[in-house]
Amino acid sequence: MNNKPAAAPVYAHGLTKGQIKWTMAGVMIGMLLSALDQTIVGVAMPRVVADLGGFNQYAWATSIYMITSAISVPIVGKLSDMYGRKIFYIIGIGFFAAASLACGFSQTMTQLIIFRGLQGIGGGIMMTNAFTVIADIFPPAERGKYQGLLTAVFSFASVIGPTTGGFLTDRISWHWVFFINVPLGAIAIIIFMKFFPGFRGGNVTHKVDYAGVAALIMVIAPAMLVLSWGGVDYAWSSPLIIGMLVFTAVILGVFLFIESRAAEPIIPLNLFKIRIVAVANIASFLTGMGMFGAITYIPLYLQGVLGASATLSGNLQIPQSIAVMITSIIIGQVISRGIGNYKILGVLAMGLPCLGMFLMSRLTPDSSYWYVVMSNVILGFGLGVSIPVFTIAIQNEVPYAVLGVATSSNTFIRTFGGSIGLAILGSIVSNRFLSAFTAQLPESVKNAVPMDQLTALAHNPQALVNAEAQAQLKELLTQPGMDAALFDQVMQTLHNALSSAITLAFFIGCLILLAGVFTALLMKGKPTVKETKPAVEQAEDLTTD
Repeated sequence: MNNKPAAAPVYAHGLTKGQIKWTMAGVMIGMLLSALDQTIVGVAMPRVVADLGGFNQYAWATSIYMITSAISVPIVGKLSDMYGRKIFYIIGIGFFAAASLACGFSQTMTQLIIFRGLQGIGGGIMMTNAFTVIADIFPPAERGKYQGLLTAVFSFASVIGPTTGGFLTDRISWHWVFFINVPLGAIAIIIFMKFFPGFRGGNVTHKVDYAGVAALIMVIAPAMLVLSWGGVDYAWSSPLIIGMLVFTAVILGVFLFIESRAAEPIIPLNLFKIRIVAVANIASFLTGMGMFGAITYIPLYLQGVLGASATLSGNLQIPQSIAVMITSIIIGQVISRGIGNYKILGVLAMGLPCLGMFLMSRLTPDSSYWYVVMSNVILGFGLGVSIPVFTIAIQNEVPYAVLGVATSSNTFIRTFGGSIGLAILGSIVSNRFLSAFTAQLPESVKNAVPMDQLTALAHNPQALVNAEAQAQLKELLTQPGMDAALFDQVMQTLHNALSSAITLAFFIGCLILLAGVFTALLMKGKPTVKETKPAVEQAEDLTTD
């Protein structure tokens, strides 16, 4: 009888089971840090805007993070294929923590936007490496459950983030939603330096596509400025906007030309010859554009329209996060067991959030909290399906040598979609609020209140989320000789105008996600992969479906 103990399983890159555990622990801490920041900050933003001003810049504090994150994702994805994941993880966390500290000390909205942009670089580095490492060390048959686990970590951060953000904002100060990242970042760096393995991806040819990097930045930056400024700060027909559109189109052509001829492009265009990869990326873009752009305004609706506190606003978003967590774990298991196919799961991933967004577009100033929660939960189910499905569909279709850049390209496309969605919807919300407030304001108010004060209120309705600002407005409108109903009329108009603006954003998000449903129908009904071979033994040649 052979009593010799069984050898410990060895995974890709020669890692033992113990090393796998520490590697996953490090990855999940990085994911937690990045996700926690996004959920904490979202709840605090209405109070931040009320404190620093700049209602028309509300979306920028989030969109600038997504822009810089989007830019860094494909670049770091490619570099990590060349030089390894560990060094970029450490740099990303350090950069993220330092920028968070700067955000916390911001005294103006402009300062906050700049530092949020720097923070996004670190967040993008962490996010792109997290999903790629899963494919580094696990074979296709096991990736689903671990990708689902990462999405569950993201969801867990979404559960504790809003509550934590609301507590910090209400009880201490919104500055602390940024300061909290510093000690967490320090702990994460120590764990990564001590335990995270230094393996590299499959591509070891050190040729950085500098021209592609430069062209990519020159495409994204002006495109986002056009979408943010157009119709708000400048007319769409203004020479500046038209000139920037032409410049963006020209540089986009240059970027595609560079990538088609680069030895190691930042975004390999031949990946899009694979049908599942192409469709999954388009669907991811529409997911980001329709869902992430619109849900940014959920905390503003809860606090500015329904009058919820930051803490209550955070608590009301917890069910959505739980829905994401549960669904992502289930979908991970479904994919790992080879159940279903990409088309069915893709349609589900787009259809559920489309329904949730439609329900949210029906919100009014009199809607109940339970209706908001129900709509959010449906959104959460859709988000829990979409990220694992489209990411794994791509990873299982590409060779290992381009695994990092293929995964990061998908993350980039989804994030870039979210940036575009935020920019477009931000402009729509600002314009719709301004026009609705002006049109609905009673003549009695227009005659009684100086126009410059009404204009300032229309551009920064801080009385909706700031008790001090509301008290000042009440004092202004309840002076001797004024109609006692003026204050209530102005507040009601503010509520109605903001509700009208935000629900329009939700409806447009619904239409974008509906386009995503039709896109998902183009995916082949290919069964989810159920292979058991190690990731490093995948074929190295690209083939089309």
